[in-house]
Amino acid sequence: MRHRFYFMLVGTLAVLLAFNLSCSPTPKKTTVPKASERIRVEENNPAPEAAQPQAAASSGETNQAAAESPKTEPEIQDSPAQTEEVYSLIQEAQVALEKGELDRALNLLDQAYSVLLRIEAPPDSDLYQEKNDLRIMLVQKIQQVYAFRLPAPISNHKTIPLVENNWVEREIKGFQTVEKKFFEEAYRRAGLYRPMIMEELKKAGLPEELSWLPLIESGYKPRALSRARALGLWQFIASTGYRYGLKRDKFIDERMDPVKSTRAAIRYLQELHDFFGDWSTAIAAYNCGEIRVQNVIRAQKIDYLDNFWDLFANLPYETARYVPRFIATLLIIENPEKYGFSLPQPEPALAYETVIIQKPTRLSQLASRLGLNQDLLVQLNPELRHDSTPNYEYELRVPPGYAEQTAACLAELPSWIPPEAVFGWHTVRPGETLGLIARRYRTTVQAIVRLNNLKSARLIYPGQRLKIPGRAQGLTPAEDDGGTAPASQVQGPAGNENLTYVVKAGDTLYQLSRSFGISVDKIKKDNNLSSDVLVPGQKLVIKTN
Repeated sequence: MRHRFYFMLVGTLAVLLAFNLSCSPTPKKTTVPKASERIRVEENNPAPEAAQPQAAASSGETNQAAAESPKTEPEIQDSPAQTEEVYSLIQEAQVALEKGELDRALNLLDQAYSVLLRIEAPPDSDLYQEKNDLRIMLVQKIQQVYAFRLPAPISNHKTIPLVENNWVEREIKGFQTVEKKFFEEAYRRAGLYRPMIMEELKKAGLPEELSWLPLIESGYKPRALSRARALGLWQFIASTGYRYGLKRDKFIDERMDPVKSTRAAIRYLQELHDFFGDWSTAIAAYNCGEIRVQNVIRAQKIDYLDNFWDLFANLPYETARYVPRFIATLLIIENPEKYGFSLPQPEPALAYETVIIQKPTRLSQLASRLGLNQDLLVQLNPELRHDSTPNYEYELRVPPGYAEQTAACLAELPSWIPPEAVFGWHTVRPGETLGLIARRYRTTVQAIVRLNNLKSARLIYPGQRLKIPGRAQGLTPAEDDGGTAPASQVQGPAGNENLTYVVKAGDTLYQLSRSFGISVDKIKKDNNLSSDVLVPGQKLVIKTN
């Protein structure tokens, strides 16, 4: 009953705010009742059931009343400044709420509400939409304040409601059948990382149930990569990872670091919960983004807080499955026997020591010196993108008891830099497609699109210069610039074409003949060479016809 009454209060506030915003396009200098006071009035003096709104006066009566009453000029203010003031007041209210200053938080939200009513905006303008978004945000913030004022329930209920409806049962059935192996293996891997995740959640004061989110996100695989290019235990896309402080360069990608990505995920989840006010909606927003969820909420004709599953029905398909899938996971883990599971023993938590490394060092060489399996160092340091530490100070994780030995080995190991990505160039000719270009250089259309950040495989134009990835680099049509790859990395061209090759240090005619599938004599003849001596930087014409 407490929660039902609470939702009635919030619903009443939403209706009152909407009524005031839609029915008062020209504000007058009148005293505006505080939003929080309106809730208190409803709480103490509920309206009689038979009460009906009075009929609107006729246009004649309205004009007569307007003529008799003194005219009051509307207060004109700068709309952008007003919206900034509303945002600022909401932020101050959030700080007060976090400090437990509930009365001050309500007063600040009341001020924000009063400022919001003074904003004038045409119905088809961006400002009108922003005003409506601010109205929704105010409703949510006031709802949060009253949630803090409600007495804590005596029963030890779940923070995340474990509703078992048709959608949840469907996900349970999937885990019981086609995904059973995935579920059990992910549960086993959870032991590696979940103790650390639970510790971080405890520090942040968040529900421990959230420690099971990586099971449906990544199966507890630190290097899991989705079709949407989301990466790591918590499946951050690059932009969101950057937003929460996850570093990404040619040496490391911290989205793959279990500890750092967990801390980033906790910050994100906390912000989502602060914004939406309940965990079911926050978890949905974690999957598809807060803007997408906010748009769905705005499009609904009812208050989503009264029933999350009304919101759920209008979410994108993958997100619509996400919350039921998470609830199904919690239900199975809470009572595996009920759902026909005999869950395996989780793997022991990863233990390690750390060593500060000041130079790039190959993991394979270090593992060999320490007598360790390289895979163990990779497992402890999954954020490393290559078989090397960065060329800047780095905190390397090593097995317990190996820190001192590692520090001693580092002085003996040489510095190492991963090779730069190799590529050549191709200038697009009239009539060429990416398919033709990919076949010419024996690569794939997808590889060229990815390397050149092309939005479409069809949108290329004559004269455009494209990077050609991998082994194909170093081979360019005769009128293009020469490549830069050593002969050992070059494949012969497809078809009968004349190509140029730029000689590198160490190249020999024999190596080139093997790489291009032609004889030494032919290379000498085609280039008028009188000896076998090659000079770095020398350009050779390679004729394969």
